[in-house]
Amino acid sequence: CDRLYFDELSYERVRDIYEMETAGGVIVSVGGQLPQNIALRLHQNEVKVLGTSPEKIDAAEDRHRFSQILDSIGVDQPAWKELVSVADAEKFADAVGYPVLIRPSYVLSGAAMNVAYDAEALRSNLELAASVSPEHPVVVTKFIRGARELDIDAVASNGELIKHAVSEHIEDAGVHSGDASLILPPANLSAEVLERVKDIGNKVARAFEISGPFNMQIIMQKNEQTPDHPDLKVIECNLRASRSFPFVSKVMDSNFVEAATRAIVGEGVPKPVDLMKGSDKWPYTAIKVPQFSWTRLAGADPFLGVEMSSTGEVACFGKTPEEAYLVSLLSTNGFRLPAPGKSVYVGIDDLTETRIAQKVAKHFAAAGYPVLTDSEATAQVLADGGVSGVKVIKFDYDNRRTLRDAVFDSNIDLVVNLAKLRPSDKANSNYAMRRMAVDFGIPLVNDQRCAEMLVDALEALPQGTATALYGSQELNIETPVDVKSWQQYLDMRK
Repeated sequence: CDRLYFDELSYERVRDIYEMETAGGVIVSVGGQLPQNIALRLHQNEVKVLGTSPEKIDAAEDRHRFSQILDSIGVDQPAWKELVSVADAEKFADAVGYPVLIRPSYVLSGAAMNVAYDAEALRSNLELAASVSPEHPVVVTKFIRGARELDIDAVASNGELIKHAVSEHIEDAGVHSGDASLILPPANLSAEVLERVKDIGNKVARAFEISGPFNMQIIMQKNEQTPDHPDLKVIECNLRASRSFPFVSKVMDSNFVEAATRAIVGEGVPKPVDLMKGSDKWPYTAIKVPQFSWTRLAGADPFLGVEMSSTGEVACFGKTPEEAYLVSLLSTNGFRLPAPGKSVYVGIDDLTETRIAQKVAKHFAAAGYPVLTDSEATAQVLADGGVSGVKVIKFDYDNRRTLRDAVFDSNIDLVVNLAKLRPSDKANSNYAMRRMAVDFGIPLVNDQRCAEMLVDALEALPQGTATALYGSQELNIETPVDVKSWQQYLDMRK
């Protein structure tokens, strides 16, 4: 480029630079959320915005208008209602059933977006959403528990879909896509589901007349009447490049940003191609996992939810999803497997799937680790799954010193916290153990699907490799798999 500016990304600064450079146009689709928020104002003040029309961007950012457009083009979405009053919101929640999701418009990284499991939580979260985005409507939607989430990164030109990638989240729906672990190519999607996702992408591209990049999140829920035909519901669409564009470009060996740029300027636009066809036959899988900086946020709850918390990411390749996940996880800062002679702590709540808690505890117990928990009730749940000898430790939630002593006296070297509910206050064992793990440098697994994936990955390792990973000095194995370059993985497809 001719010049690079480091300055505030605001309407005033962009306008100043635009006029000083006598620019022929601006691109607002590769800078995250902030350029999207000022796109319409730039357009209204005679700044030429290239690519997708700012009016269409505005329609996608406005939760109410976006939902109306989806209804008009026959694209399914969770039941929704624009907020008129707290009473109306409570009436809607009673009609569709809790939990519900509060979705403000024009917010960064899911700010003030929350799941409410009862009327009290609904009222407090509505107040927060209204304060964060006071000039725009708040939409309340039905929150679907236990659904899987898909990420679609795509490029369109004049409303025609040019290319797209479909990644699958490991975590259940309800974890912000920026905090989710993405699998590409997806491990559990049929060709029929991939074709339906492509059809949704085509409909959305046409409806918003997209020229450039866009990203969608779709939830997939099993339909009891048609088990082989799951429900697909759109929950989010951003008419811009997402943080996963570099990831999908690398994995698919196709430059999505270059294609998007050509679509934006209308020159050399590539012909439409379905990159997902045949992806189930690829000899490799790539997984992107989040990187967190919880230690920088004193007292913050290391809990995954609908508001983004991660500050980075790591992506790795593997011959299988399990291999790729383990390598990615071990590559994040601060994660390691527990050392021999140490203990593993397992915590749950009322919404945790007991099957997963039992599976995780059983694996580490079989590997020779004492399993600890915080209550007799949880110990009984684990015992019902065949995990005997679970030790219950007691600690004072509010006394950091006694908590630290309990942790170190018990030799805890891995915390697996599978709680699904964020506590309303800090006098809670799940919060205390999550926070303790972060503060004392103990590896933390805080999602039940990720915990299950970790166990599956460890059990899939060749015999002997797992022993080395768990810290044995007898075997000198530094990595669980063969290390290959990016090009070597791509060559495997030829």
